[in-house]
Amino acid sequence: MARKIIWSQYAKVQLREIFDYHLAAASEQTALQLVRNIVARVDILVEHPQAGQREELLATYPQQFRYLVEGRYKIVYYNDENSAIIASVFDCRQNPAKIHVLNR
Repeated sequence: MARKIIWSQYAKVQLREIFDYHLAAASEQTALQLVRNIVARVDILVEHPQAGQREELLATYPQQFRYLVEGRYKIVYYNDENSAIIASVFDCRQNPAKIHVLNR
């Protein structure tokens, strides 16, 4: 069975916020391309679920969070049996202490 990529509701909201910000600050083309790049970046997790580094700032959670980087965004995820769950898309320009995730 092929591994799935599942985006949490929280991560979906964050993607929308990223799109909306760049739509207003730049252009629709820029916003679309940025979101497409973020979404495409996680494709590696289908074949390589451990591709990202561990996210030490979330070490107190029961899940073992890992992350990938796309541009200035940290894509935080964890693995379960057959899926990679995208928990958060964090703008690395923010204070690292602000990173958090919500349940699916």
